[in-house]
Amino acid sequence: MVLASPESIQITNKDDLLAPFIDGCKPKSAFRIGTEHEKFGFHTADFSPITYDGPNGVEALLKGLQRFGWDPVVEQGKVIALKQLGASVTLEPGGQLELSGAPLETIHQTCSEVNRHLDQVREVTKELGQGFLSLGFSPKWTRDETPVMPKGRYGIMRDYMPKKGGLGLDMMFRSCTVQVNLDFETEQDMVRKMRIGMALQPIATALFANSPFVEGQPNGFQSYRSHIWTDTDPDRCGILPFVLQDGFGFESWVDYALRVPMYFVHRDGNYIDVSGQSFADFMKGELPGLKGELPTMKDWEDHLTTLFPEVRLKGFIEMRGADSGPWGRLCALPALWVGLLYDDKSLDAAEALIEGWSVDAVSAMRDDVPIKGLHTKGPDGRNMREIARDVVAIAQQGLAARGYTDGLGNDETMFLRPLNEILDSGKSASDLLLDQYHNEWNGDINCVFRDHAY
Repeated sequence: MVLASPESIQITNKDDLLAPFIDGCKPKSAFRIGTEHEKFGFHTADFSPITYDGPNGVEALLKGLQRFGWDPVVEQGKVIALKQLGASVTLEPGGQLELSGAPLETIHQTCSEVNRHLDQVREVTKELGQGFLSLGFSPKWTRDETPVMPKGRYGIMRDYMPKKGGLGLDMMFRSCTVQVNLDFETEQDMVRKMRIGMALQPIATALFANSPFVEGQPNGFQSYRSHIWTDTDPDRCGILPFVLQDGFGFESWVDYALRVPMYFVHRDGNYIDVSGQSFADFMKGELPGLKGELPTMKDWEDHLTTLFPEVRLKGFIEMRGADSGPWGRLCALPALWVGLLYDDKSLDAAEALIEGWSVDAVSAMRDDVPIKGLHTKGPDGRNMREIARDVVAIAQQGLAARGYTDGLGNDETMFLRPLNEILDSGKSASDLLLDQYHNEWNGDINCVFRDHAY
């Protein structure tokens, strides 16, 4: 039996829009973990950003990585991504290199995947005189100094972003994140996980805060990356109150997505600018420039990727609140959320922890955490560091209960060690970077490339 492709499935009514979420439901035995992380490329000779073209550019890196069995993805004659066995290497607008990992069963497997990718990148970049750095925000380069990648959708977004917020272009070109994608069993299971994820996302932001610099200077933030989302696009970003309220489900997510203006439609290898237009009008055949044409399921899936809340629902759940960080901490994020959400007792405990947290209280945490980090006050009066201790402890119990071990008998709790070290010291990665900046580096931001490159 040949399954129809999303490009060939025409959407005729609102019920069709529920399909990606209903189809995303799967038994617990099929739950998987997908880890994504982004990083900034630079030339080791002068710490300048890597442009796309040239013998030492991003394109040369993507071509070099093909020696490891990656297949190229070409757009308008340019290699803009790589694919291999369910994983992909893609380019963010400013040349940030992203690994979108394959759906894997254990944290051990996803961490091995991350390590293998970074080893491959390091081999090729040594030949090209490149390095990679993973902070939540570009520590040195101005927006004008940051290169632009040759991907059609980014041109449309670049033109539209300034119409909606003051920092959207910084989000596109100068930020990096690490995120994890997780599964759900039923609509009700999705609701529980989305609510826990939305309520606890500020905790993750505080634990992974790693963006204290802008253009070579301290910026006054623990997570400047988190701050820029507050002035990017109010239509599609932030804490979503309806997720935390009664009645949330697949249909309310569809209603939300229909309210968010579109960016583009992809046809025959080209991106058509429909920014600001309504998907609901598209469903009526009334989209300007595409009069009479109805959307396909691929159009709907594309539109869902242009929603940027703290937690995003597609055929899986994306946890989006963390700054990217050092090699040793990339596996801590999937460990945190898997431990919280993939074990029944831990899921119950996490739900009990957030019981009674109001939308206003969660929103207040979200507003404060980019500046205050672990010192942010929580809904129960405790600071974020104290609440985070409970959150990490719940995750630890959940990972131990899963019982997945590596060849040395270590279970998945080993990946939470970096978070426990942060909680014990009370210092985030941003705090440690600032200590180095003011002391060891004597205010020279170039030292971050020397001391923290992969």
